[in-house]
Amino acid sequence: MIQQLGQTSIPSINESNIYCLTIIGQVEGHIQLPPQNKTTKYEHVIPQLVAAEQNPKIEGVLVILNTVGGDVEAGLAIAEMIASLSKPTVTLVLGGGHSIGVPIAVASDYSLIAETATMTIHPVRLSGLVIGVAESFEYIAKMQDRVVKFVTNHSNISEDTFRELMLKVGELTRDVGTNIVGSKAVECGLIDQVGGLGEAIRELQNRINNYRLQQSKQVVQ
Repeated sequence: MIQQLGQTSIPSINESNIYCLTIIGQVEGHIQLPPQNKTTKYEHVIPQLVAAEQNPKIEGVLVILNTVGGDVEAGLAIAEMIASLSKPTVTLVLGGGHSIGVPIAVASDYSLIAETATMTIHPVRLSGLVIGVAESFEYIAKMQDRVVKFVTNHSNISEDTFRELMLKVGELTRDVGTNIVGSKAVECGLIDQVGGLGEAIRELQNRINNYRLQQSKQVVQ
């Protein structure tokens, strides 16, 4: 399992009740990336999230990100899966949570970012052949709206502020957008807290305890 997915399998009995999911390197979409690229494959991540949701021994999911971004639709699919889990979820951005890593970072119930971690917010880009017609640009705009809507619905940042960061000029050398570090992500409402692994696990454990309490009340009723 470690050789195939780069992480451990679903814990068995007497092991941790928290499942750790890593989003690293580049989020791979429908086209396979070169073998020298470190990638997160959505066809691996989605079944793991389904297994974590169905496994009664798993009470919470910790998502750790260090990603440069990647395929928009694959990243949004992963983000939607995390957001739709019924169990408590916490995300932690370490190193970087760039591009499509931003929706994944805010998809959980609570998000943290390391003090030195960075997040790059930029417009949606297309690679390969692009037909120069109005419909192509409308498609890009609609895809970008999907990203903006998801991020603003799952964080405390306003749509105007997020679009302003996305379209800012003069900060990135070869692109339009913004690179925000640690506490700046919290100040603008994108991430909930600056912290590391210890804070992330404590927050998740508190949410697990509250979830247990709610479940027990429902059983009593």
